[in-house]
Amino acid sequence: MGTGQWMQGVSVIGFALLLCAAGANAQEQPRLHLMPWPASLQTGSGSLRIDSSFSVALTGHTEARLDRAVQRFLRQLSRQTAIPPSAAKASAKPTLTVHTDHASKEVQELGEDESYTLSITADGANIEAPTPLGAMHGLQTFLQLVDVTPDGFTAPAISIQDKPRFAWRGLMIDVARHFIPLDVLKRNLDGLEAVKMNVFHWHLSENQGFRVESKKFPKLHTLGSDGLYYTQDEIRDLIAYARDRGIRVVPEFDMPGHSTAWFVGHPELASGPGPYEIERKWGVFDPAMDPTNEKTYKFLTYKFLDELVGEMTRLFPDHYFHIGGDEVNGKQWDANSKIQDFKKSHNLATNEALQAYFSERIQKIVTKHGKAVVGWDEVFIPGVPKDIVIQSWRGQESLAKAAALGYHGILSNGYYLDLGWPAARHYAVDPTSGPAATLTPEQQKLILGGESCMWTEYVNAENIDSRIWPRNAAIAERLWSAQSVTDIHSMYARLHAVSAQLEWLGLTHRTYYPQMLRRTAGPSASPDELSALRTLADVVEPVKDYTREATAPAEPTSATPLNRVVDAVSLESDVARRFGELVDAFVSSSCRDVGAAAKLRTQLSAWRDNDARLQPLMQRSFLVKEIAATSQDLSSLAAVGLAALDFAAKGGAAPEDWKAQQLAVIGQVEKPKSQLLVMPAPGIQRLVEAVAAGGSCAASK
Repeated sequence: MGTGQWMQGVSVIGFALLLCAAGANAQEQPRLHLMPWPASLQTGSGSLRIDSSFSVALTGHTEARLDRAVQRFLRQLSRQTAIPPSAAKASAKPTLTVHTDHASKEVQELGEDESYTLSITADGANIEAPTPLGAMHGLQTFLQLVDVTPDGFTAPAISIQDKPRFAWRGLMIDVARHFIPLDVLKRNLDGLEAVKMNVFHWHLSENQGFRVESKKFPKLHTLGSDGLYYTQDEIRDLIAYARDRGIRVVPEFDMPGHSTAWFVGHPELASGPGPYEIERKWGVFDPAMDPTNEKTYKFLTYKFLDELVGEMTRLFPDHYFHIGGDEVNGKQWDANSKIQDFKKSHNLATNEALQAYFSERIQKIVTKHGKAVVGWDEVFIPGVPKDIVIQSWRGQESLAKAAALGYHGILSNGYYLDLGWPAARHYAVDPTSGPAATLTPEQQKLILGGESCMWTEYVNAENIDSRIWPRNAAIAERLWSAQSVTDIHSMYARLHAVSAQLEWLGLTHRTYYPQMLRRTAGPSASPDELSALRTLADVVEPVKDYTREATAPAEPTSATPLNRVVDAVSLESDVARRFGELVDAFVSSSCRDVGAAAKLRTQLSAWRDNDARLQPLMQRSFLVKEIAATSQDLSSLAAVGLAALDFAAKGGAAPEDWKAQQLAVIGQVEKPKSQLLVMPAPGIQRLVEAVAAGGSCAASK
């Protein structure tokens, strides 16, 4: 689909001109770095100057939350421009007027009106919204429009009408495998606000830790967390912080599996005798709650889960309460004769049916305390109550099946950030595509949206931002913008700009990188040595999906330091992606683009020579020495690319045996070493194949 087709309500300028500002006429047009892309926009003429007189006034409904949102907006505007804007005075004409019709719900609810309109002229700007949620979204859009120009900082004249496509647009962060401090979570909430996501799914319990203070059952956090947990006051503070930014907080307490940390203090909940310790390794483990033990649900003096759920539902005000429910391997259940007898007496033929029994019991407890249940795919078995929400990690087919039977669902399959996929691959996943596309309109409405997921086996407070951002902004756009907004080149151009803007919020997805490389190199590394290390690090990525544990030099645990090059490098190499685009441009010109050839030769020469530059540092740092083979691979790969350019310059087809030799080299390079992938390899393979084809890559005369 062309870029012009998916612009809804855009002016006749065309999206390519708006984005790239290419050509003489387009130089007068604004560069629009908006992400998510609005539902409708039209550009005007002129721009609004941003200077020290900039001020904001609130009209209509006002509340303290809106006042704080404006103050955040002004601080952010000041960070972006280094201009200290003045606060609006009663007698002054404000630069930006924000009008809100009425209050939103005291406890934010699914499906509240988040729409807004934004109009900017040379004389001023206006945001109008039914609720504070929409007003805050409008402020974030305004910030994305501010850019530097020859005349100073300005925002272009524009008219925007905007609203989200999906009501549930979330990010899940697992804080149990690796504990994530509150300040890190808060800056990620700032990121969610910037890209208009509205749910923070807080995965709080796991085999490796129970991270919430329980006043009723203190053994849960005192024995099950290594002392790393959030107090209830800290949780209330974060919930308030999120609400100020229009974000709901949905807690998850995973059960009946993924619950070893529960059993350290309360082994009586488990299906096996124990004793239990906090898990230090990763994977799916045998321990699981005993679904047949009545005291798990209700006991005259204990009422364990009932009382715990009651305590936690009072702590977390959101209407939804996540019970997990995933990945129970059933081994403890199979080995427990009492459980097997229970299954027979209750006509439960499988462990899946036993888990459905457990989920139904927990669902009744959650409902008793005024909440609605969210659970992973495994909690869905036809017949469970219709107010349950299915979070699908299995995929769109599972999501569509639930919707066809009348169940609400949210999609996470395709949005697992920890898998290391490029932004484009996440961007291609849509909750209502594939099997869901055949649903009726009413059934499609049951798909509430989606959530990206950050599981933390190989993530800590230092590198977590880089594992979420900026790729999460592409997912945010998929959940907010029209389904037809799919142009990959546009997405990456805007993602680059938004990534820079996110840094002003305090996110460390870029700043962490040189610091971690410096640790790898050591404090005595020279600038040239650091440059050589970065040249290599810029074009490698960690192995994908869940292959890292299988390729590890030693079995990883929660105590394994995350200090290797694989922990420092980006999950998506921008350098390698741009190199691939340059190769494609060169090949599509029949290898006649002299400028592209020169750029490719310069880049390949630098990669070929980089191994020699890195050698001194390898002799001094065991962490750099670990990637010696990867460094050699990059050099060998670059030599292949240079040879291909030489053949292209001569014209005619390369010998067939040459092609086979080069592809063999590339095949060896593509094998992971030190859990790293050399990402320019596919681009160089395309170059080799084009040169070997001969006529399609003949040099110009």
